[in-house]
Amino acid sequence: MLFVFGYFLFLIKNNLYNKGVMRNKQTGMAALFFYPDPVKFGRSTVTVYEKKKHLIIKNAIPIYLMMLPGILYLLINDYAPMFGLVIAFKRIDWNKGILRSDWVGFENFRYLFASSEAWIMTRNTILYNLAFIILGTIASIAVAVLLNEITSKFSVKVYQTLILLPYMISWVIGSYLMYALLSSETGMVNQVIFKALGMEPVVWYQEKKYWPFILILVNLWKSVGFSMVIYLASIVGINKEYYEAAKIDGARKWKQITNITLPLLKPTIITLFIMNVGGIFYSDFGLFYQIPRNSGALFDVTQTIDTYVYNALMQQGNIALSAAAGFYQSIVGFILVVIANAIVRRYSRESALF
Repeated sequence: MLFVFGYFLFLIKNNLYNKGVMRNKQTGMAALFFYPDPVKFGRSTVTVYEKKKHLIIKNAIPIYLMMLPGILYLLINDYAPMFGLVIAFKRIDWNKGILRSDWVGFENFRYLFASSEAWIMTRNTILYNLAFIILGTIASIAVAVLLNEITSKFSVKVYQTLILLPYMISWVIGSYLMYALLSSETGMVNQVIFKALGMEPVVWYQEKKYWPFILILVNLWKSVGFSMVIYLASIVGINKEYYEAAKIDGARKWKQITNITLPLLKPTIITLFIMNVGGIFYSDFGLFYQIPRNSGALFDVTQTIDTYVYNALMQQGNIALSAAAGFYQSIVGFILVVIANAIVRRYSRESALF
């Protein structure tokens, strides 16, 4: 964002307007660039150009003022905390302060990877996110295609609202909803469903074998609605003449979906895929912390990098170790974005992000 802002200033202050405002000084023809009203120039254009250049800068000041809060937020929220990365390479002594604490290099990282928790949290983070990306993409596209086939606008709005509603619910509320279902003593699953089927109750928050499936289902329940809206917007934007031509040729719905809808959704799918791969090392903290209720018996299947960083800081009080884990998460996430974009760029240059 800062790069775009700086480049925008550069364009205004330099000679872009010599090309944009004055196409041809000899003929006096001009093209407007950031002008609210068309202006015709005569043959003597230098004086008029200088006045218009001053007017352009003056008119652009409100735009800069509108951008200022966003830039300040970006600096404070995203860039200022980067100073904390130095903590990953220090042995923090609060009596000395962060800057004067001893520099230990990669010792915190060696301690992190020497423990079995490093493998557990890395494995869980990657495998869960892969499942979320693959299943979430399939489910979102399927729901979007189905909603697109509904002709009643009222019904579409109702279904969209119901599917999107879980996305608006916080994980804290979601954890209580799950507890109402899975509580061993009062949960609906044990006390209603299992009792009616004559099955033995399950202590859900102690049995880790069920939780990979529970977490995947809960994630789909909450996230499919948002992705569905994006895919549905892309589908609605597809020219209807393609489908009409396919109907004339005798193509059924499945053929229309596989030969028209999905190919035209390819840019959207690739863009979301790259963004999701970039966040593959960033797990949803609320999902993995709130839903299992931070149960120690489930750590082997619910511990991710985000929950490890939180527990290392809040329970162990080891700020350097949590900073090392966070730094490791950021570096690997950045590398994955570059690799994913390079792969996409090799096969579809126009679909790559950069």
